[in-house]
Amino acid sequence: MYQSLPERLSIELTNYCTKGCPFCYNASTKEGATTWTNKELIPFILDCASNGSKAVSLGGGEPLEYDGLFELLAQLKGKIFRSFTTNGLKLTPQTIEKLQDVKPDKIHISIHFPEKLKEVTRVKNQVLELEKSGLIAGVNMLVEKHKLKEVQDAVKALSEANIDLSKIIFLPLKQTKNETDLTTAPDILKITEGKNFQSMSCLKACGKSPRFCAIGWDKHVSWCSYTSARNPLKSLDAKGLHQALENLDLIYCGSKSRILKSDQLLSGTPVPAFDQATELER
Repeated sequence: MYQSLPERLSIELTNYCTKGCPFCYNASTKEGATTWTNKELIPFILDCASNGSKAVSLGGGEPLEYDGLFELLAQLKGKIFRSFTTNGLKLTPQTIEKLQDVKPDKIHISIHFPEKLKEVTRVKNQVLELEKSGLIAGVNMLVEKHKLKEVQDAVKALSEANIDLSKIIFLPLKQTKNETDLTTAPDILKITEGKNFQSMSCLKACGKSPRFCAIGWDKHVSWCSYTSARNPLKSLDAKGLHQALENLDLIYCGSKSRILKSDQLLSGTPVPAFDQATELER
């Protein structure tokens, strides 16, 4: 067993997405593609599970636009914790029926534009429908510094539907032209009115998490989804992942002046920081 293998794997199934948001960390577009097949993915994930990995988060691109998603979820059922993140546009009643059959352990639906009532309402209703169907669902909320009031309003709308902070992951927008535009922990505390919240650990400080790694649609490995430091998988198994992570650097996605220690950034504020796969435990 590889003692250093991360407990949580984030795997980009594809960088194909019909939504094609300009801020996407994966630069996903409707012209995107994938290099993965289920014949590769299933044994790869199962080998990692047998060597210590406990959870896999499937992303993209848009996972519901990856043809093999349901077979993948079915084959991994009972072998490893399975979650996936979707924009929800393909989450039709027929899709929900298929999800009931394979029963993923958790589904996250993204709200990219909290200022758009139509999107917030759609995601709210989809979370409720998934829960009504016996599935566990939550929200990934994109937070831009100049939209804190809009995010707060969206959180209030979700709360009124019994979708509380325990079901919301706050994801600060990383791609900003000015470092002063980056969302901070105190910013999110304003949204939650001082209540504890869930977010990425890099909200506290940039650094490697030995419990987490990201694996791209192009079969390259990194310590997080935003860094440019990546190594290719030389073999599609636990050994290959272990080798890819050995001596792998972590290049901060912003200015070096923003690399702060946790106590410098949070100043003692009681905000729990989680790595990018915290939702896998929920």
